[in-house]
Formats: sequence, structure tokens, C-alpha cells
Amino acid sequence: MTKIIFPAPVESEAAEQLRADVRAFLNDALADRTPLQRAESWSGFDRDFSRAIGQRGWLGMTWPKEYGGGERSTFERYVVVEETLAAGAPVAAHWFADRQSGPTLLRYGTEAQKHAILPRIVAGECVFCVGMSEPDVGSDLAATRTRAERQGDGSWKVNGTKLWTTYAHESDYMILFCRTSGGPADRHKGTSQLLVDMKQTEGVSVRPIIDLMGRHHFNEVHFEDAVLPADALLGEEGQGWAQVMGELAFERSGPERFLSSIQLLTELIGALQDSKGAAAEAAIGRLFAHLVTLRHMSRGVAALLEAGENPGIHSAIVKDLGAAFEQDLPDIARSLVDEEPDLQSTSNFAAVLAYTMMAAPVFSLRGGTREILRGIIARQLGLR
Repeated sequence: MTKIIFPAPVESEAAEQLRADVRAFLNDALADRTPLQRAESWSGFDRDFSRAIGQRGWLGMTWPKEYGGGERSTFERYVVVEETLAAGAPVAAHWFADRQSGPTLLRYGTEAQKHAILPRIVAGECVFCVGMSEPDVGSDLAATRTRAERQGDGSWKVNGTKLWTTYAHESDYMILFCRTSGGPADRHKGTSQLLVDMKQTEGVSVRPIIDLMGRHHFNEVHFEDAVLPADALLGEEGQGWAQVMGELAFERSGPERFLSSIQLLTELIGALQDSKGAAAEAAIGRLFAHLVTLRHMSRGVAALLEAGENPGIHSAIVKDLGAAFEQDLPDIARSLVDEEPDLQSTSNFAAVLAYTMMAAPVFSLRGGTREILRGIIARQLGLR
């Protein structure tokens, strides 16, 4: 059986000074946000906020200065992500671009693409969406049916549908995972990644998916004879599977995998502050112990990224355990506090509880379903 070790990150004075700077900025920038708004951090879309942190050099932090990046450490970037999520900042306008689409472009994009797009991401001016999931496919990305066919002039004609595409209606670009040869039975073979200009490409339509709270951030994206230029190909044709797995390692590796419901934990502790019950103390103690452990593991992933190693298996473990923590929290909160969840309530606890309960089902879906992740982990451990 393979032994999996999560290394400890190297602490630095620069990172801790950065943490203090980020906290001071967030205290001012988020002063007017309610606890319910803070609970919406992942889905909070605010271009002005993204521009503000871009102006402070907190996007594209590890990227080369040639493309506008800061050439700072992976752990310094981790500090910014951790603090913004813990504070409930609205991150959706820069989230995908900074976390995974930018690094993918940095590795596989042409020099023209990198110089045109990466500085805009760093400035908080460029929104990306992720074109992976499809109807009837879910987390089985290898079964993708969206197809791009090379035309005589070198361009690509794309047909197919992508599903659950967060903020596609606001995005400037999508990185599309699709099939460029063969069929779904070929699984990993014949897949590629293409860069899609969401504002300028004809034949692309975005249809809203309204969630349980009546809000619009999910979408279906349909490609109907959409034509992409020849240089839309990212990396090598037919190597899309390996490339998308690298992208998913970025998607699964950060502190967002256990901080999505952190505002509920904050409100729960506040609601229990006058409680003397042993059950409440034990429950909060367990939650805190789980949180500390997940944070240690997630920081270990940052250490692996800093060392240039592939943290795929480590990321899958953190993502699976983090989703379980996040999804258990609403039930634990309901068992400890006798308040009905209500989005309209004047009680911060009741409103945040209602939001988290309705958001929680997706925690174990995004970035790969629990079953897919556990299959990855089992294979790495030699159990299947």
C-alpha cells in the first residue's frame, strides 16, 4: 500500500506580514457585508472587489512578472485565499481565472494568449468559466460528447453542451474540455482543451439554471456549430485528459475545500456562547479538531505545489474529507441550536443556516463527486 504524506509548509515572516495586510484590507472592504452575504463567498460576484485585490497584487501571485504576476510563493498565495474565504469575501469574479484557468494558460497557452489574457486576470479584469461537466456525464469527464472538428482553414467547429457552468453568463473566456477525435468509448484518448471567447464567438448560447434559493449562477452552455480559431487549441491535440487532470489538481487543492461553510461555524459558536452544555462543547471541539486537521493537510498540498510536485492524490483526499466536514456542519448546527432555518430571518444564525443547508448538496459534487474521488484514492493506495 502506498504511503501518503502531507508535508508541512515552510513558514515565513513575509507570509505572516501578508496575512496581517490582507486582514486589515478585508476588515475595511467587507465592513458592510452581512453574515448571510459572507456565507455566499464562493458565489458572491463583485468585479470591483476583484479589481481591488488585483490592484494589491493578490491575483496571479505566483506567476512570472513577464505576464503581470508577482513571482511570490505558493504559500503566500494560500494565505490570501484562506483569509478572503474565512472573511466571506465575494470571490467569484476572479476565482476560476486565478485558481486554475490562468495556470492552465500559463502552461499551455501561446505567447500571444498569455500576454493578452494573463495581465487582465492579474488586474481582476477577466472572468473565466470551466467547461467540463456535461448532461448525463457528471464527474465522468472521460465520457465527454462535446466535439470539436478541425476545418479546412485550421479552425474548429464545436457542437455540444456543458452543464453547471458557474458564471458563464458573466465570463469573458471558457477553457473547454472536449473530444477532437474518436468517441466516448475511447475514454481518455482523443480529448483536447480549447480556449473559447465567450463574448465574441457565434454559436454559443448560455441558458440559466436557477438554484434552490432562486438565484442564478449555474448555467447550461450550448455550442451549435460554434467556430473557434486555429490557435484556440491549448497544449497538444489529444492530450486533454492529462491537461484537465492537472487543472483539477489546482481546483481541488485549496482551503476552499473546507471553508465553504465557515460562516455557519462562526454563527454557531456565537449562538452557543452562553451555553454550558457538555454536548455543545464536545461538538464544537470535534469541529475545531477537524478544521485544524484539514487546514494542516491543505497547507501540505501548498507545500507540494511549491516544490513543483503533483498533489493530485493529496488534493483528492482533502477535497473528499473537506466536503464531508462542510456537509455535516448544518446537521450538527441544527442539533445544537433550536432555531428554524430561514433566509429571511433577522437571526444571523437562522439565515446562514438556511443558506448553507441549501448550498451543501453541491459541496460533494463540484471538483468531482465523492465516488470519483474515492476511486482515485483507492487506485493510488493499490486497493483497486
